[in-house]
Amino acid sequence: RATAVTAVAMPVSLIPAFAFMALAGFSLDLVSLLALTLVIGILVDDAIVVVENIVRHWRMPANHDRPPFEVAIEAVDEVGNPTILATLAVVAAILPMAFVGGLMGPYMRPIPIGASAAMLFSLLVALIVTPWAAVRILKPGGHHEGEREDFVTRLYRRFMGSLLHRTILRWSFVGGVVVLLAASVSLFYFGFVKVKMLPFDNKSEFQVIVDMPNGATLEETQRVTQLLAEETQKQREVVNVETYAGTASPYNFNGLVRHYYLRRGPNVADIQVNLLPKGERDLQSHEIAKQVRKRIQPIADRYGARIKVAEVPPGPPVLETLVAEVYGPSMERRIALARQIRDLFKQTKGVVDVDWYVEDDQQKYNLSVDEEKAAISGISEDDVARAMQVASSGYAAGLLHQETEKEDVSLTVRLDRATRSDLERIQSLKVTGHNGHQVALGELVHVEKSIEDKSIYHKNLMPVTYVTADIAGEIESPVYAVLKLGPEIDKIKIPEGYQIEQHMAALPSDPERYSMKWDGEWHITVEVFRDLGLAFAAVLVLIYVLVVGWFRSFVTPLVIMAPIPLTLVGILPAHALMGAFFTATSMIGFIAGAGIIVRNSIILVDFIELRRSQGMALEDAVVDAGAVRFRPMLLTAAAVVVGASVILFDPIFQGLALSLMAGEVASTVLSRMAVPVLYYLSKRGDSFPPMHPHAPENVGECEAPQCEIA
Repeated sequence: RATAVTAVAMPVSLIPAFAFMALAGFSLDLVSLLALTLVIGILVDDAIVVVENIVRHWRMPANHDRPPFEVAIEAVDEVGNPTILATLAVVAAILPMAFVGGLMGPYMRPIPIGASAAMLFSLLVALIVTPWAAVRILKPGGHHEGEREDFVTRLYRRFMGSLLHRTILRWSFVGGVVVLLAASVSLFYFGFVKVKMLPFDNKSEFQVIVDMPNGATLEETQRVTQLLAEETQKQREVVNVETYAGTASPYNFNGLVRHYYLRRGPNVADIQVNLLPKGERDLQSHEIAKQVRKRIQPIADRYGARIKVAEVPPGPPVLETLVAEVYGPSMERRIALARQIRDLFKQTKGVVDVDWYVEDDQQKYNLSVDEEKAAISGISEDDVARAMQVASSGYAAGLLHQETEKEDVSLTVRLDRATRSDLERIQSLKVTGHNGHQVALGELVHVEKSIEDKSIYHKNLMPVTYVTADIAGEIESPVYAVLKLGPEIDKIKIPEGYQIEQHMAALPSDPERYSMKWDGEWHITVEVFRDLGLAFAAVLVLIYVLVVGWFRSFVTPLVIMAPIPLTLVGILPAHALMGAFFTATSMIGFIAGAGIIVRNSIILVDFIELRRSQGMALEDAVVDAGAVRFRPMLLTAAAVVVGASVILFDPIFQGLALSLMAGEVASTVLSRMAVPVLYYLSKRGDSFPPMHPHAPENVGECEAPQCEIA
């Protein structure tokens, strides 16, 4: 019955939350549903606290003869204010994420707004609907004789008693928690947990982008592309492939973000690779893509082709996973510097699909008319230009009408491909002068050799040269590639005599100095984790202000917030065991979990101070609060774990689930002992117990409902 009363809070809270999100302009998509999934285990927390306290009061012998609704009102009044404060703490932990900017801001905004709205509605339900339902549903079974404490609670009381009274044991516990936290954080340093913007998704397709050397013919490109496609089809998980030579594949996400849809020319090609459905294969698409890259790379190297195995990214939308932008005034110097950086990319293990936005050198021949010779031969410049146009690009000679065809066929006169590609054969063409004499083009023109101009790229009006690459194999995150390549790029010496500046987020301020900026997924990673870090700082400040306002102490909030870092004791080992990246969704789960942990600490410390205000000694109040409040804390943790388990095996949101589940379990176990110990250490020198709004004015006349120790 208690479970039924608690479960009522979930649908009653979700319905107005859906209405609020609709009014806020959010559609019912994956992210908005994730927002409600995030709090689905938290929605029942307020109801759990209220119902547990009502049942606890009903089981007190002194309340057996009192009307159930009076006891319920007193029970709700006892936990009402700390529950309100605890809910506001959770909202304060989640809501600042709505102000995250950059590309991830609009993407993740439904999470804090939807979750905050659902939490506020759940608070109203817990204080209004839950007591009403408890009195009516739990009424027949609400009065039981006082129950004896279970073995775990008795063991906890004995252990905490020894912990508080023995200095060596107490400080050993505190030191052990610090060591445990340091060991968990060190998983970042030793590489057991790696940081990435978003994990690899498991899609049913990917692309192979082929770039042949500039000047390659369409036939040669098609032949190499066919060889690559045949080798790709040997992969067991590949269903079929589609090849596109000389043009781009149909418009898709990569085409939009990486501008592949603009690719045209005889030396470019795409291979669309379609895989078996997710349920029919054991490997994820990222692993398949890595195996395909190993298969086709030797073929590409043999024919001088540059290939990129482009997976459909879950985000962010960037030009390439790893991008180095080279800035400077001279295009030749930028290309030379970009060439050195490109070579460093190729030498770094784990950096694959290295390319740059610089075309190969192509010979260009400029044919200029010798006006004097042309005049002597009676030939004008227009005659020469017209002959060259007919020979190379062609001349529309008319239309051919055929009875079997619906449309007329255009007739174009021009030389065949082999002839028009040979300069000597073009120069041997004859042009008829006004006097009827035919003169070879080679006698009328001067040939000047040069290099074809290369494309010039600008970013924010600054000329730039791009070097791109992907990450796969030894390292799977651009963070570690940047950390490895950064010191090597610092060693590059340039004739100007200064060191190349590396910019991580901002563009170079001086366009006259040669410098580079890291872009791609790295830039988005820096932006998102920076904004989430600022949001987390705002969370800590808001929670601290709220708790200071309630407890009227500057030290007590620090005790309450101490379990926040303890969530890492569960989060980081869980990521290491699951082989998961610590992603932006993991960070969101860490921030949201901070609010949940603070919530439990608030209720725990509030109960300690309630006991102290009723005349109980500090040591007894600390131990009693941990014993009495552990049940709602445990139920809260269980609700969060069950709620987050539904997204545990989702490739994108697995980090969020791990942070909520493992962080909640670890902090619940540790905070049950850490918070009482820290509170005891901070208050053992106080002479007078704190005043509490629920404490009777005359402790000696304390009534049973307030003084009974469960």
